[in-house]
Amino acid sequence: MNEIATVPHLTTALTGPFQSLERLMLDKQAAIESWFRNAWRETQAPFYASVDLRNAGYKIAPVDTNLFPAGFNNLNPAFESLCIHAIQMAVEHTGKPIDKVLIIPENHTRNLFYLENLASLQTMIEKAGFETRIGSISADIETPTRIDLESSKSVLLESLQRDQNRVVVGDFNPDLILLNNDLSAGKPEILNDIEQVITPPMSLGWSKRLKSDHFAFYQRVAQEFAALIDIDPWLIDPMFRNCGEVNFMKREGIDCLSKNVESLLESIRSKYKEHNIESEPFVMVKADAGTYGMGVMTIRNADELAELNRKERTKMAKTKEGQKVTQVIIQEGVYTHETWGKEDTVAEPVVYMMDHQVVGGFYRVHEKRSASQNLNAPGMRFEPLAFDDCCITPDLSQDDDCRQNRFYTYGVIARLALLAAAREITNAV
Repeated sequence: MNEIATVPHLTTALTGPFQSLERLMLDKQAAIESWFRNAWRETQAPFYASVDLRNAGYKIAPVDTNLFPAGFNNLNPAFESLCIHAIQMAVEHTGKPIDKVLIIPENHTRNLFYLENLASLQTMIEKAGFETRIGSISADIETPTRIDLESSKSVLLESLQRDQNRVVVGDFNPDLILLNNDLSAGKPEILNDIEQVITPPMSLGWSKRLKSDHFAFYQRVAQEFAALIDIDPWLIDPMFRNCGEVNFMKREGIDCLSKNVESLLESIRSKYKEHNIESEPFVMVKADAGTYGMGVMTIRNADELAELNRKERTKMAKTKEGQKVTQVIIQEGVYTHETWGKEDTVAEPVVYMMDHQVVGGFYRVHEKRSASQNLNAPGMRFEPLAFDDCCITPDLSQDDDCRQNRFYTYGVIARLALLAAAREITNAV
């Protein structure tokens, strides 16, 4: 069996807590799927999302949920048909007559990896039966601009224009506006008060959305799910804290931050003791709004915050597009005890969903990061998840480190985060 067809090695004992949790989810699969079906009847799933997971062996939890995913080119192409079907369902669930889709991308016209994602996303939507174009809000795109990619695909970027209460590109008048731009810089004025359907809602862009809000919703979802399968919710939920405004450059709000870090570390120690875990607790301090792995640091002792040097404070002061960090979330650090390949490179799974379907994913792998560090950083690479079947089809006859069963567990936790995001959207709209 070649490397791509294996699950990364889990460096904790296979007879330990993770296998027990995995087996419990397999045994209760029917109840779990019924629970999800009822949940989706009550709350509409986002059009798409991706979830970063961390598997510590003794717990598995989401650590980030992205409503504007940008890695569709990293998915296993063998499951394109699953994506196409999920897109059809997502469009149908808008409740509107949709034939034409306009994707609004990030302004990364020179980021070829991002453009590969865009090409893959456009291709899948077109194969789902919808005429699809890309409308850029970048000032650099004044005329139609075709960019050829290494995959032999290409993307045509066209300038987005306003036509009364609609947006268009050329003579293309779309029914659905699909945001693949996380709006870190704020809502584009050109999209204000248009009559076309926009998804995800602009109110969930990173200029408005807070990670702490999302994980508050996730905490409640985890508690409901834990009651269903009778486990401690902590096994699937990263604890978190947040406080008021912080200014790293001026060292303002650091005392509040330090107190919350120490409080969370103490709560983690208590849980480690309860579950007989012999690991060193740590927390991740992250920008409460933002993506791309920016504004993130690992802290093991609250004293470290008072000792940050200027370079470290500068790193924490801004996120994507130079947006200032004024709030942070202090999140329980979850080790990733999965490693990839002969070099035992640290890895973490990222699960992709469209509508409420798991459609694939990949491992984020980083040779220069440790099990307690953020892997979403320069130097990372991606390894597609090696499906024999999709994430919702476990093999109940397998008792060993079976990839289908591991992927099923990934899919369950990712869908819990998706449900939290769905409730978050409902609350924001």
